[in-house]
Amino acid sequence: MTRLLRNLAGLLGFFLIWEVVVQAGLVDKNFLPPASKVLGRVVGLLGDAAFIGDVVATLLAWAIAMVISIVVAVPAGLLLGSIPWLRDSTRAVVEFLRPIPSVALIPLVLILIGSGPEAKITLAVYAAVWPILFNTIYALGEIDPVLTETAKSYGTTKTRMLTSVALPHAAPFVFTGIRMSASIGLIVVISAEFLAGSVKGIGEFILEQSSSSSQLDLVLAGTVITGVIGYVINESLERLGRRLFRWNSVDAEAMA
Repeated sequence: MTRLLRNLAGLLGFFLIWEVVVQAGLVDKNFLPPASKVLGRVVGLLGDAAFIGDVVATLLAWAIAMVISIVVAVPAGLLLGSIPWLRDSTRAVVEFLRPIPSVALIPLVLILIGSGPEAKITLAVYAAVWPILFNTIYALGEIDPVLTETAKSYGTTKTRMLTSVALPHAAPFVFTGIRMSASIGLIVVISAEFLAGSVKGIGEFILEQSSSSSQLDLVLAGTVITGVIGYVINESLERLGRRLFRWNSVDAEAMA
């Protein structure tokens, strides 16, 4: 609760500085509406059924992308982390694909898939899969040799080794990768909605409102709501991680 209050105080201070800067005339109100006006628009949007539909469309695409990313990345990470020769043979391909930004693939995705929800889900999966994959691989590579040697001395099979030793050790790291990917996936979904001309979504709403210079307050209101959604997602996953892995003494996030 103390941490939450501190975060809220920091956010309140940010909006207060924003309001003072604009009201003092340091920034033209035509270019940056005051925070009070933007927050008023935020309240109005929360009661707008059409905008709520955009939010639901964005969150649904994000959730689907996250599920697909986890289903793909965790088994792939366990496989590559457990088989050194396979990890080495695929390293070049992985390192070639990983730096390619998802937004650079928008033209290709639009040609192959179209501009429907599938496009933003595909792009989000591509971006979100890497942190989970690399955290899983890293976790398996950092298992204490004493644990594995002790398990082998008791005749533990490879399957039992994976479920009883590797997975418990890797779980906090994998979850950290999921938390990182959650933010990345949300960014990519909204960016794809904005750049690829999606029919529904927060990105489409921001794009539509930005077409008129008189709607800048609505653009910023949509941006503020996006930031709040991202904060809630990250904070929720952090709290869940602390509850699930309270027993873990290794700072997985710092090692990721």
